[in-house]
Amino acid sequence: MSVQERKQRERADRERLIVATARELAEQQGWDAVTTRRLAERIEYSQPVLYSHFRGKREIIGAVALEGAAEMASAVRAAASAADDPRTRVTALARTYLEFAERNPAVYDAMFRLDGGLAFAHEDTPQPLKDAFAALLESLGEVAGDDVHPGLFTEVFWAALHGLATLTRAGRLPPEDTERRVQLLVDRLPVA
Repeated sequence: MSVQERKQRERADRERLIVATARELAEQQGWDAVTTRRLAERIEYSQPVLYSHFRGKREIIGAVALEGAAEMASAVRAAASAADDPRTRVTALARTYLEFAERNPAVYDAMFRLDGGLAFAHEDTPQPLKDAFAALLESLGEVAGDDVHPGLFTEVFWAALHGLATLTRAGRLPPEDTERRVQLLVDRLPVA
């Protein structure tokens, strides 16, 4: 391995450490606790080292969001692929989405609530975000119904899931009724 390759590997390892530490701190104490100073202390590097990887907290949030999007896409695809029919796939997708949001509140916030400097629904949208939407579209597109644009249907269904996730987390909806809400959504799908 050349010196250049070693330096590139070390840089990538440091970047992963910064993102993992930010994510851990955010999950434990919330995003307000994530500062470059605290991150530098936790990973035992100076703040200038952090700034050599990320210009600030906003970019760190963006990196966590991209990582979370990739994880969510993988989880949704795995759940959907284990189902036998369209309705069961959508049920599995919805459960997995809501479970991801519940288990990873800081990551979910990075993905959908906080400004991570990422473009959504544009040409320059980062691939992990496009892939997360595609993971939803793969199952939801097949149940959209006749004369319904699959992408628009996916956006509306996603918005419903996002609303359920955020309202439940905020204590506005009782969590014990989550499964009934998922069934209500799925039962209204235009597929047999």
